[in-house]
Amino acid sequence: MDITVGLFKLVKIIAPLIAAVIIGKWFLTEVKKAKIHGEPWYRPYITPPGLIILMAFLAPVLLWLLTR
Repeated sequence: MDITVGLFKLVKIIAPLIAAVIIGKWFLTEVKKAKIHGEPWYRPYITPPGLIILMAFLAPVLLWLLTR
């Protein structure tokens, strides 16, 4: 196996994990802000990181419904 192929596979695995960590920390920051300000429990879910997370959870369901 060529070293560049192995490196490319490694990057393909690590990049989504890094993105997930960044979005997760961003979302947790929004949750903490909402809690400090006494906002409703759903407030963090209508922020950009919350919407990204919701889309990630709903994408497989929507794909399943559309391909049925």
